[in-house]
Amino acid sequence: MTTKVTINGKTHALRADPATPLLYVLRNELHLNGAKYGCGMGQCGACTVILDGEPAFSCLTPLAALEGRGVRTVEGLGTADRPGKLQAAFIRHQAAQCGYCIAGMITRAQALLDRHPHPTEQQIRAHMEPNLCRCGTHHRILAAIQDVAGGAA
Repeated sequence: MTTKVTINGKTHALRADPATPLLYVLRNELHLNGAKYGCGMGQCGACTVILDGEPAFSCLTPLAALEGRGVRTVEGLGTADRPGKLQAAFIRHQAAQCGYCIAGMITRAQALLDRHPHPTEQQIRAHMEPNLCRCGTHHRILAAIQDVAGGAA
């Protein structure tokens, strides 16, 4: 079975078992390694992508649910040479320590900023709650998001 899905603006005809999680397709077939395997149960957020404008756990999203839908990964937000605004803010605020959660944090935050460019601190905190950072850089992550939202910490 072939599933057509648009990832970072490019349409892909993917041939895989319809039950295959998007995370595996991204990493193993498309070599988009930003989303990480964390818990595999949608409880940590390391695998977060933007699916039709909303944050989604790619470890729980089967390929069958993606036909005709749009996915954005952290790779679609900028590059190492030309990081997007949010990526640049994460660098500026040194929001990454080990870096494992950061792609998921950035994509979740980008989904919020795309819908609501100037969220309050409380809105940011509530939106980011599903994503975990074991290193404890939450205050830097919050500062980076507030920076882009126009309320620099």
